[in-house]
Amino acid sequence: MLANDIRKGMVILFEGVPCKVMDFHHHTPGNLRAIVQTRLRNLVTGTSFEHRFRSNDPIERVVLDQRKVQYLYSDGSLHYFMDSETYEQIAMNEEDLGEAAQWLMPNLELEIEFYNDMPIGIKLPQAIELTVVSTEPVLKGATVSNSNKPAVLENGVTIQVPPFITEGEKIRVNPNEGRYIERVK
Repeated sequence: MLANDIRKGMVILFEGVPCKVMDFHHHTPGNLRAIVQTRLRNLVTGTSFEHRFRSNDPIERVVLDQRKVQYLYSDGSLHYFMDSETYEQIAMNEEDLGEAAQWLMPNLELEIEFYNDMPIGIKLPQAIELTVVSTEPVLKGATVSNSNKPAVLENGVTIQVPPFITEGEKIRVNPNEGRYIERVK
């Protein structure tokens, strides 16, 4: 693939070492060649660094093994998962999980990505159901509109929801985007 195809979360081979793309930015300065500015994390040493690719540089994408797991618990510094097939426990730290850690709840089923039998990240489901713990009261005559309001979910995450959502309601959320999808009936 070309450097132009780089996306956040991908794992690429950089100078023979697997690196996770933490952030990227396509940039075309005036009439010069396009570049892709990336922030990479070396998966072997854990160090982060920035690198600038030309948009047509060839990049080798690393193929990851994925295993279905169930989230068990957190002891503060590590999060523990159980492999659904072998029942083996896998521990991952907060840095490896990134923003996905806030969506973890006991018994949540998801996938862990492995490189050479080393866990490097998780893949959350496309939708999870959560209860709204706190939000502003419903406004009289509120309908679906562009003006959303903040709501705190049972896992402590705050997202924007439509004005007709009330406390105690179950809603479906896309954890990858932190976005309200629909009410659960």
